[in-house]
Amino acid sequence: MDQRISFITLGVRDLAASRAFFLDGLGWQASHDDDEVLMLRAGEHLVLSLWDRAAMEAEVGALGSGAAPLTISHNVATREEVDAVLEQARVAGARVVLAPQERAWGGYTGYFADPSGYRWEVAWNPGPVGQEVLP
Repeated sequence: MDQRISFITLGVRDLAASRAFFLDGLGWQASHDDDEVLMLRAGEHLVLSLWDRAAMEAEVGALGSGAAPLTISHNVATREEVDAVLEQARVAGARVVLAPQERAWGGYTGYFADPSGYRWEVAWNPGPVGQEVLP
């Protein structure tokens, strides 16, 4: 697994308020914007993703009151790398919380929990935003 982060995703309770804050208030520009998620380029190969919390939990599972509504994503160039990185994390002691699967938006992702319980997504995203984050 390369030492890099591709996406930081925050589960937000009010996406419209987040959109108004970042786009209108701060003047940031969206890389992607729809009813469930707002993606903002935050660095050369980094995207800040603001995801409706209910939609986020539908994919990654209920986070409960003790877990931060946060995922960290490590994007890879191929579907096969998703499986390999998840297996490497499992062998290193991570708990795979969601086996890799095809996504409605065209990608392939799975999730593991690190020793502190933070959720990491390992993703192959063939779309334009996914390609932005690869070195």
